[in-house]
Amino acid sequence: MTAAQLPLDLGCRPALEAADFLVVPGNDEAVAWLAPGRRWPGPALVLSGPAGAGKSHLARVWSARVGAALVDSRSLTVAGVPALVADSRAVAVDGADAVAGIATAERALLHLFNVVAEAGGRLLLVATAPAAGWGVVLPDLGSRLRAAPTVALGPPGDDLLAALLVKLLADRQLRPPAEVVAYLVPRMERSCDAARRLATELDRAALAAHRPITLPLARSVLAGLAAAGR
Repeated sequence: MTAAQLPLDLGCRPALEAADFLVVPGNDEAVAWLAPGRRWPGPALVLSGPAGAGKSHLARVWSARVGAALVDSRSLTVAGVPALVADSRAVAVDGADAVAGIATAERALLHLFNVVAEAGGRLLLVATAPAAGWGVVLPDLGSRLRAAPTVALGPPGDDLLAALLVKLLADRQLRPPAEVVAYLVPRMERSCDAARRLATELDRAALAAHRPITLPLARSVLAGLAAAGR
């Protein structure tokens, strides 16, 4: 391939606003729990689901709606907790299950639990698994997690995979024909992460070929991903 033929990857802007979240069977219960005005039975809610299911997207939408601080669990410290709750009494923690087994991280999350509860606020914990499976060591943190309700994003069905694939390609300014999406969905790996990888490879292939996404190109990309074990 000559330099003139190299694909120019300009990147894409992921659409992460409320209107961009795809509400379908499998995630509608989680959307309802995070709807404006929805009351929780306690201060905390655990949002769980597999990688790429849209947990972080939904947490971002919720955070924007309620003015919550959105933080990664790896950045949590005991000293930093008061500042998180100062401006808004709501906090969302992404990758919350990563604190398990790390003493300083568990103490920081426990402190955040307590401060949010004392302030009458809300704490959204985003994780790949329900809290019962995290394996936390601190007894007080474990009891608080067990008391928190968990809402799960279900496995993606055809409707979700099709809608997600169309959205991911639209983020890259690509509009695949309906026949291409109909061909890909029943043949692709059944995960949202797989949809992301597929969208990335379709974009690269279309750029390299200097043509829109066609059925032959889609077949080729899907076969290439299968051969590479991706």
